[in-house]
Amino acid sequence: MSSDNKTEKKIVIALDGFSSCGKSTFAKSIAARLGYIFIDTGAMYRAVTLYALQNGAINDGEVDESRVIALLDEVEISFRFNPERGASDIYINGHYAEDEIRTIEVSNCVSSVSSIREVREKLVAMQQQMGRCRGVVMDGRDIGTVVFPDAELKIFMTADKRVRAERRYAELKAKGDDVTLEEILENVISRDEADMTRAISPLRRAEDAIELDNSSMSVDEQMAWFMERYEAVINK
Repeated sequence: MSSDNKTEKKIVIALDGFSSCGKSTFAKSIAARLGYIFIDTGAMYRAVTLYALQNGAINDGEVDESRVIALLDEVEISFRFNPERGASDIYINGHYAEDEIRTIEVSNCVSSVSSIREVREKLVAMQQQMGRCRGVVMDGRDIGTVVFPDAELKIFMTADKRVRAERRYAELKAKGDDVTLEEILENVISRDEADMTRAISPLRRAEDAIELDNSSMSVDEQMAWFMERYEAVINK
């Protein structure tokens, strides 16, 4: 294959894995490195969860599935590039929601909302449309198994639970959120259980996915690891 052909070749990169593994940060870095489009599917599920919270479909942590489903046609999700962050911010019905979707309240409910069949069907269809032209990096829970089972490069990310909790805790504290490490660890454990046991598109590693345990890896080490696998796919 000539260098020109290699330059023109675009693939879909699917990044699945557990919560707080740094999937979105890693995916953004990959997209920037390759000049690809980054699609944060987790943010999309968080957006639906936030809208449900704001519109009475979730009360005291209890999700009213029929009410969430009824709200789906009202929810328009879009991404706009933010040059200050070097990444895309999410908007719900034209309103900026990047900060609101990252709260612990949303985190505690997003797995339940994500398990609703109609929610997944709507968002998976949107994600498949976004990636139809290739040249995308997409992260989530079921990208390599459901959204893009034909993705040329699939990565499954994992890390020690406490390491993940500490990362999430630092992120939320930096934003000024009043949370405890124990609360975050409990959330990480409960989300793992919910993600792996839900009836619709449970979290699992695709058979052809490459596992990346980044518990003790630096950002540079992760990117070096990725580029080696990416070059192997591109040079096939």
